Amino acid sequence: MIAVTRDLAGTPFEHVPLVDIAGDDGLLFKSATSGRVGIGRAAVVDVDRAVEELLTIERRNESSADNALLPLAFGCIDFLPGAPATLTIPELTIVDHGSGYRYAVVCAAEHDVDRIFGSLAVNPPPPPTANSFHVTSPIAISTYLKAVTGARNAVRSGKLRKAVIARPVMVTADHAMSIHAVLRRLDATFGSTYRFSIQGFVGASPELLVSVNGATVCSHPLAGTTRTTGNDEVDAQLAAELLASEKNQIEHQAAIEMVRESLLPFCSYLDWTPEPSIIKVANVQHLGSLAEGHLSEPYPTVVELVRELQPTPAVGGHPRASAIDLIVNSEGFTRGRYGGAVGWVNAAGDGEWAVSLRCAEFSDDRHQARLVAGGGIVADSDPESELAETQAKLQAMLGAIIRP
Repeated sequence: MIAVTRDLAGTPFEHVPLVDIAGDDGLLFKSATSGRVGIGRAAVVDVDRAVEELLTIERRNESSADNALLPLAFGCIDFLPGAPATLTIPELTIVDHGSGYRYAVVCAAEHDVDRIFGSLAVNPPPPPTANSFHVTSPIAISTYLKAVTGARNAVRSGKLRKAVIARPVMVTADHAMSIHAVLRRLDATFGSTYRFSIQGFVGASPELLVSVNGATVCSHPLAGTTRTTGNDEVDAQLAAELLASEKNQIEHQAAIEMVRESLLPFCSYLDWTPEPSIIKVANVQHLGSLAEGHLSEPYPTVVELVRELQPTPAVGGHPRASAIDLIVNSEGFTRGRYGGAVGWVNAAGDGEWAVSLRCAEFSDDRHQARLVAGGGIVADSDPESELAETQAKLQAMLGAIIRP
């Protein structure tokens, strides 16, 4: 296999929205400033061997860039620590660094390279369709409320500092749902998030788990949530109340402390914002703190750091093992990819991974989608208020799926 890189400047694909290249079946990971799309499958590799496998691919740079550009792999990791996972090396990858320059990388046998470059296409906008939807809860609301109460009691007794309790909903449609249409809606409404589509797993996560670019490492944990209303004055008041909330500050502090403790052993220095700030997306507002540092040599890969960090207290709890034990034994369903990590890694070990939030898992026939939302439980948590928070968080994906 060889990886051949070519410019997209001057081609019809230079400025096309990446979601329209991804369509229903492409791989997509897109932030507010950059994005990547994968088409086809050159290889499937174990996540913990992905960099090693990518390094075995011969490279040829036919682009205008001075340096050889690197093949990469996309994928997801489940919520539970150490869960096995595979990543996909696409046959064709389009990379947009956000600077106005796009290039494509083909990973294939030499004799297939030109054919695969020639196969690059743009998916037309999905036609309007009339569909009917039925939204149900796979677990009883009483199960969720009982789990929240149990987590709160565990915190009050000193067994935990925090636990995140989640609940699923199922959307069933009369006709197959269009992932392409969902991605276009997410792209239009949640432009500040990490939008992704990985083999039927689709979402718009507000939270950066970790990114690595050479020696630079970043993480942006979020914990503590309030709603938005569409009224700027009301939203500002809600944001002020969130910043002043002892309950939410405790929840957030557990998240940022764990990120610092996990990253510091890999860094020559690590800085973080002294106080959390408000991160506002279309449907909710969060407390967020940015951590950024310089990695020590030999540099760890982004996958190694994902394994260290995931799941963070923002989606699991603290202490991690005790919180996960409570989650597994009280939530009443298996999280799978929800609360895990989604992203990409290249042959240098660089990459970008988001926490798998505000997401939906579509069935193979696209007639069903499972959505999950949760919230951090501390000593002052109220079960009914936590239920309302999950309802607010679910609106992101519900709106993108059910919108006529």
